[in-house]
Amino acid sequence: MKPTLVAAAVSLAIGLLGTPLWIRLVVRLGYGQMIREDGVETHLKKRGTPTMGGTVLVVAALLGYAAAHLANQTAPTISAVLVLFLTTGLGIVGFIDDYIKVFKQRSLGLRSRAKAAGIIVIGVIFAVGCLHFPNTWQVTPASPKLSFLRDFGPSIGPYLFVLWALVLIQATSNGVNLTDGLDGLASGAAGMVLAAYVIIGNWQFRQSCFSALDPHCYPTRDPLDLGVVAAAVLGACFGFLWWNAPPAKIFMGDTGSLALGGALVGLAITTHTEFLLAILAGLIVMITASVIIQVGFFKMTHKRVFKMAPLQHHFELSGWAETTIVVRFWLIQGLCVAGGLGLFYLEWSPQK
Repeated sequence: MKPTLVAAAVSLAIGLLGTPLWIRLVVRLGYGQMIREDGVETHLKKRGTPTMGGTVLVVAALLGYAAAHLANQTAPTISAVLVLFLTTGLGIVGFIDDYIKVFKQRSLGLRSRAKAAGIIVIGVIFAVGCLHFPNTWQVTPASPKLSFLRDFGPSIGPYLFVLWALVLIQATSNGVNLTDGLDGLASGAAGMVLAAYVIIGNWQFRQSCFSALDPHCYPTRDPLDLGVVAAAVLGACFGFLWWNAPPAKIFMGDTGSLALGGALVGLAITTHTEFLLAILAGLIVMITASVIIQVGFFKMTHKRVFKMAPLQHHFELSGWAETTIVVRFWLIQGLCVAGGLGLFYLEWSPQK
């Protein structure tokens, strides 16, 4: 547990202390958030709020993870390095997107094709890497099988696995990006899912097939270190949330939302819990689904299901206060995490 605690503590401290320094730098450079003119009217007052706060989040997570291994005098594992690569790579794509927005003073950054291409390149490198680097027992960071609580069914092969990983990466990163519409909503929701992966990583380590054979053991390559990664990103996320909670002093921007999406999906793939992520991140799935429903229904009928999508803006236009929406959505996300962890432990319940 020592590496996990060190990673969380160091990244939390850096997030807490580094974010105000970043705020001062961004204010000095004049890098303020651009707001869509056709968005929620009350958001126009947020124009100029410092952005790209996800930069601190990513740096804090990397330093927290490094500090954990320095304190324990151990080498990083390939599974953790791949997840951190995905997190950082998507964060860089988001940073470029954010920089274009503030530099050109517009609400749109990278063109959608350029943004998607960046995510695809990072995702392919991650997915291919996950099928290489076997350990002593010839287990790689990920398996070319679908997974829920663990792998199931036949192998889908390396090519379909890479395609499947890209679908998950695009969906999760864009889902967190859509969730990042209100102060503290995305960082709080993602933090809860990361906390679940700290627990999952540690439990898989204690029930590893490499230490003791058991009918329910987990053949996960580096579960304990994946828990350390989750703890490092969690600490950074909560440190940032101190300044991002409503009313936000800074926004994470696409830098943070894409990076957090990368961390979540990377952990899901390397812990063999891909479909379980849809339950753990239930709020993010709901918000993403609201956009799909809104767009699809409008194209078919020219009518809207919601007053505005994503879902949080529907409730804003219905008269809910921003803090009310954030807290209630956090409660929903907490229930999703509790339900997901309950399912994860279900196979370990006593059998009659």
